[in-house]
Amino acid sequence: MHLKSATIVLAISTAAFALPAQTLTPLHAKCSLSRARDTSKFSLHVSDGDECPTDNHCGSNFDTESTSRFTGITVTDLDRDGAHVIATLADEAGTFTCTGTVHDGELYGDALFTPDSAFVDRMAKLGFMGYDSQKLLAYTLLNVTSEYAQSLQQADIRGVTTDNLIALRIFKVDPAYARAFVSMGYEQPDAEKLIALKVQGVNADEVRQIRALGFQPTLDELIQIRIFHITPDFIHRMQDRGFKNLSIAKLVQIRIFNLAE
Repeated sequence: MHLKSATIVLAISTAAFALPAQTLTPLHAKCSLSRARDTSKFSLHVSDGDECPTDNHCGSNFDTESTSRFTGITVTDLDRDGAHVIATLADEAGTFTCTGTVHDGELYGDALFTPDSAFVDRMAKLGFMGYDSQKLLAYTLLNVTSEYAQSLQQADIRGVTTDNLIALRIFKVDPAYARAFVSMGYEQPDAEKLIALKVQGVNADEVRQIRALGFQPTLDELIQIRIFHITPDFIHRMQDRGFKNLSIAKLVQIRIFNLAE
């Protein structure tokens, strides 16, 4: 049976399966695997049953980092209508399989996730607790490993938790990204601040451009700069229009009240 995928990519939920929370027990669901827009990736949809209502709130979607993370399937297998395929993604937190039949360029079938208790033990030694099978499924599909968690700790990033490791991985926050802010004179951002910065696409090059114009924005102002599209070009245009002694706060107000129009 064909399952229509939701359009939201990486809508990560620790309740991907509508089942009672069961610690480290296998999870069963329905799955579909198709080509992502980026042809080097698969688009995976996991749902809790055969029928998916039109609001598409019955499951979760994941674009895997690479088709190479799966074994037992290649992109060309999706062209073999009627082929029986077992797609397997084995990661440190557990093993996920999608077993079914290819139809109209999509593998649809039964999902099974088997969590790995040894991974939970390794994470406990690092101070990360509170795992259940649903959370470990998200870790597996997003490739959240003990090595990744430890690298964040070794970089002295404060506030890394069992839960926000998922968001940190989704937005590709790593020690190098954190160090870039320290190298520019900022205090090391904590995990939540790094997520907020990365979500808005704050990067070192743009920070240097803003600083070259005489501004010394705080981390929160860097986020505002991205939210309100305060670019060097925008700043120059405001200065040319006679706006003098501009601060980040004033530039934000100009954007909010459409004074640049």
